[in-house]
Amino acid sequence: MCNWRIAGVLTLAMAGGVHAGTQQESVRPEGRPQAEVTRLATASLTYSLRPTARPQTIRAKEAPVQENTSNGDFRIWLREFRTRAIAQGIKPRVLDAAFDGVTYDADIIRRDRNQSEFSKAIWEYLDSAVSETRLRNGKSALNQYRATLEAIEARYGVEKEVVVAVWGLESAYGSYRGSTDIVRALATLAYDARRSAFFEEQLIAALKILQSGDTTARRMTGSWAGAMGHTQFMPTSYLDYAVDFTGDGKRDIWSDDPSDALASTAAYLARFGWTKGQPWGVEVTLPQGFDFRLADRKIRKPVSEWARMGVAGTNGAIADHGPASLLLPAGGKGPAFLIFQNFAVIERYNSADAYVIGVGHLSDRIAGGPPIQANWPRSDRALTLSERKEMQQRLTDKGFDTQGVDGRIGPLTIDAVRAYQVASGLTPDGYASMNLLKRLR
Repeated sequence: MCNWRIAGVLTLAMAGGVHAGTQQESVRPEGRPQAEVTRLATASLTYSLRPTARPQTIRAKEAPVQENTSNGDFRIWLREFRTRAIAQGIKPRVLDAAFDGVTYDADIIRRDRNQSEFSKAIWEYLDSAVSETRLRNGKSALNQYRATLEAIEARYGVEKEVVVAVWGLESAYGSYRGSTDIVRALATLAYDARRSAFFEEQLIAALKILQSGDTTARRMTGSWAGAMGHTQFMPTSYLDYAVDFTGDGKRDIWSDDPSDALASTAAYLARFGWTKGQPWGVEVTLPQGFDFRLADRKIRKPVSEWARMGVAGTNGAIADHGPASLLLPAGGKGPAFLIFQNFAVIERYNSADAYVIGVGHLSDRIAGGPPIQANWPRSDRALTLSERKEMQQRLTDKGFDTQGVDGRIGPLTIDAVRAYQVASGLTPDGYASMNLLKRLR
């Protein structure tokens, strides 16, 4: 699973959750090509949920889409794959049923390579993720499935509002689960040379699911990138974490009844250390003259220590929920949050700061909490991929090495931004903004 984070922005490319109100196919837990969002105002939201390893991003021009592959090389690949699958325990009858009528899908490859150069700022993402419609529908979904959700909460110790919020962002409460044939999609992506090992692992996992009898090949549908069900599990994550909550002998995350999918999400979060009663984070205000260098995920302090420095909750005193870090997802001019360990647990579902805040804040609102109080710097815009690379190159050229020019604003780039800000007498909030890029120019 990838730990890249993008505090401030994300690019809706490849598969991501139901971001921005429409279904941006997701992929969740652990093994799904992950949603790439690097912390800061510069991101690239690709896949998300989880499989363990995240596929690497390569530009479309590196390999043309093969329009007629299904009539030739793809069939050869399928025969070779069949041998590898049987060696891993997949039975011939399962392979026969799974690949009956399956052909290469050039559209899948086009979608995989059509990664946008442009990014979406975190406030734009949250406008959709926690819109009035999504909030209203979330409350309705909670009421409709309250008994099931309360039973799930009792068993796994994950608040029902959090489970509903994940459901809301991943598939708009089951409205957009994806209708793509998973076997065909994964076979196409595994055949394609860019990330074949990753997707072949997912394809083998999908075949193991079919062999277990949890569903049938043509009923196994989801996103074009392989994510499945109400809360968008990748096949490897399904094998590791999905549960049969209804007791019918099947872990059915595809059913119109979301019980197994919601329970699987709670089981997943519980597996990675969810602490019931602990918030993901709380919005705070910072005192005048605050040292923004303390806004670093590596710095964790007791709430009492933050309070002694003048950090205060926007909605009253902050309870002691354990060590907390200060997060400034849009730099020093935007909202500030003290975040707790549960923030990191949600990150296991999708490592984008915007996604984690979206889940956390949507769950708070569903539970009756207030909107975010501080204003976002809406006059800013997200940097494009080429601008992020330019910033990294310019920082490195000036002696603030980002240890690579890849357009991902991760911890190393944030540290370089902050070091440049300190050397230049700027607010050291680590925020990679357009104003900072203009200054570097």
